[in-house]
Amino acid sequence: MLGIDESLRFFPLRIAVLTISDTRTRDNDTSGALLADRLQGAGHRLIDRVIVRDDIEAIRSQLQRWLSNPAIEIILTTGGTGFSPRDNTPEAVKPLLRRDMDGFAAAFHAKSLTTVGVATMQSRAFAGQVGDAFIFCLPGSPGACRDAWDGLLELEFDSRHKPCSIAGALPRLRDICA
Repeated sequence: MLGIDESLRFFPLRIAVLTISDTRTRDNDTSGALLADRLQGAGHRLIDRVIVRDDIEAIRSQLQRWLSNPAIEIILTTGGTGFSPRDNTPEAVKPLLRRDMDGFAAAFHAKSLTTVGVATMQSRAFAGQVGDAFIFCLPGSPGACRDAWDGLLELEFDSRHKPCSIAGALPRLRDICA
């Protein structure tokens, strides 16, 4: 069966949201707010939400704090994935990854192609694993965050999704959701 198996139990994932921007504040961070709203609306737990400037050390420092916290299983970042001189997210995050999740970038670009056309080629969205946690790095626009969440991450994070979901790769759910 492909899709959500309603007969299975839903296990909320523990997620943190990091907005990477030199200009966003809590008042105007629409992308971070969208991700926080979507993940909580889906039944997951928002463990933390932070905004850092688009600086390699600032990004890594926040990520390392979260990666040392076993309560955080998934990190969503928004911003810094383009080609402006201040877009540093891939340079900050990729050296931390133990494994890449190439399928996320492919799926994101396929979906984004339907909403922004060939402009999706300017996005360096990616995902991977650090230790037992997963990091998904999304562009900074609300539209891109919608593209990533709706129909992609919302399903990938749902423990009832078949044939599999990211939940089965998390240590606390490995034996339950495998």
